[in-house]
Amino acid sequence: QPRPPLNNFSVAECQLMKTERPRPNTFVIRCLQWTTVIERTFHVDSPEEREEWMRAIQTVANSLKNQEPAADAMDFKCGSPSDGAGAEEMEGAASKTRAKATMNDFDYLKLLGKGTFGKVILVREKASGRYYAMKILRKEVIIAKDEVAHTVTESRVLQNTRHPFLTALKYAFQTTDRLCFVMEYANGGELFFHLSRERVFTEDRARFYGAEIVSALEYLHSRDVVYRDIKLENLMLDKDGHIKITDFGLCKEGITDGATMKTFCGTPEYLAPEVLEDNDYGRAVDWWGLGVVMYEMMCGRLPFYNQDHERLFELILMEEIRFPRTLSPEAKSLLAGLLKKDPKQR
Repeated sequence: QPRPPLNNFSVAECQLMKTERPRPNTFVIRCLQWTTVIERTFHVDSPEEREEWMRAIQTVANSLKNQEPAADAMDFKCGSPSDGAGAEEMEGAASKTRAKATMNDFDYLKLLGKGTFGKVILVREKASGRYYAMKILRKEVIIAKDEVAHTVTESRVLQNTRHPFLTALKYAFQTTDRLCFVMEYANGGELFFHLSRERVFTEDRARFYGAEIVSALEYLHSRDVVYRDIKLENLMLDKDGHIKITDFGLCKEGITDGATMKTFCGTPEYLAPEVLEDNDYGRAVDWWGLGVVMYEMMCGRLPFYNQDHERLFELILMEEIRFPRTLSPEAKSLLAGLLKKDPKQR
């Protein structure tokens, strides 16, 4: 069974966005929960009511931000790893790394996101002057929330991969109570917000992003890793406008060509039919996710959407995909191929 939505999160550093889809007078609030983006959509009756709600949320966010002490970013203890269930696994997650670093090697500039599991902070390496995103996770919370497996998987995938369109890991280390991952900083923003602002991308632009995502997915598949969580929120842009896939917590390792897995996971709107049917599934789930993302880019909406998840899942399983008349035959052919219900035909 999928887990219920996590609603215990802070709106500090949240992002607010107006949209007219799927209904008029909608707004979206997005916060970072560990490495996962938490997104909630709200509908109100009028533009004025929407403005009032957004102002109120922003006021609370500003208040929380002002309460955040600068020293909080460096709330760490140095020493050996914590004891307890899961600690040994996490120690391994941070110990195997390409280079050594410590907390003292960085200047801490800005809180990029904060959630139950920890924080993501913009840092500058003192020796090189380079900027990175440091993900700092609290061990005790990861263990308590049963997230050790996802954390270890993400760490291992990051450490064992190197590709221009995957977020790179520079350093990994730990303190007594935290795991620290120093990541490449993709400062071009999230694809979600670029698309929200522009509503749709041209087919040429969607093709450009799609080709880079395909390159990254094929690389992961060649290393027997299935990503399983392709969605706009996990696609960042670097300073030159190239794709950077982030958040590897749902990756599944050791999936060779033709091998399958069974875990129900992912974001509801992006789930492939074979996942919903509780069937074994394989690499083709990533091509379905790519199809959903490319449909959003070129059509400005999800291919299947309903607020009721049961109805949404029915649409994904049964509904034929529909295309705007403005799409070229080539774009329709690509999307139809990626969004085949049968993974063997995808």
